[in-house]
Amino acid sequence: MQEESLAIRKLLYVEKSELISKSYWLLGVVYRVKGEYVKAEIFYKKALKIREEVLGKNHPDTATSYNDLALLYHSQEDYIRAEPLAVKALRIRKEILGENHFDTATSYNNLAGLYESKGEYAKSEILYEKALKIREEVLGESHPNTASSYNNLALLFESKGEYTKVEPLYKKALEIFEDILGEKHPNTATGYRNLGLFYKDRKECTKAKEYLEKAIDSVEELEYSDISLIDLRRALRDVEKSMAKEKKVKFNKKGKFCKDDG
Repeated sequence: MQEESLAIRKLLYVEKSELISKSYWLLGVVYRVKGEYVKAEIFYKKALKIREEVLGKNHPDTATSYNDLALLYHSQEDYIRAEPLAVKALRIRKEILGENHFDTATSYNNLAGLYESKGEYAKSEILYEKALKIREEVLGESHPNTASSYNNLALLFESKGEYTKVEPLYKKALEIFEDILGEKHPNTATGYRNLGLFYKDRKECTKAKEYLEKAIDSVEELEYSDISLIDLRRALRDVEKSMAKEKKVKFNKKGKFCKDDG
């Protein structure tokens, strides 16, 4: 009877601890989204401490805490603290959940983003490709997370100057976002912005204007977005100025401001 009572108390303790750790974790998420990183770190660490003690260091929920702390430090450009946590989360997920699990894909993706931020593009590309492969196999090619992988690879190739690879990936990601999430969604707005800025940099003004306008329309409808409307409107003004200048130039100088408006 005593052993049964003890087992029940242990079970209740674990369940209570998991609820508390989840509450801390959710508070950490809220503060991270709000940009209050100090508070986010406090609650993420509280959740991690409970999970390590109650669930163990090799539990998937503990891996989630490592992952989220890594993302928090990454967003603050604290790569020294971010990398070992991201690596630890990936190792646990591979060992416990397996290579072809969507959480493992998330870890590959997040670590790839970290290496991209550090300028380690070769490492980043390998991990982004791994994340994409898993997402295509597990979630399907038309899933929003798979679309995010296409988008992330496009951003990486753009950073590397491999422009011929960029446009098809951006378009593929955007098509999925529009079809699955609709035009008024943060991911779709990001897709519009990325294509708009890509075309702006390539001096394809007509296309740039189209997608920047779509991005602005989408962001204006959202309750929350980390995309700056000020930056979008400034980019659109720059494009419109280039289009106006292009109309004034002489024939032999066409394409100086806008390649597609000459």
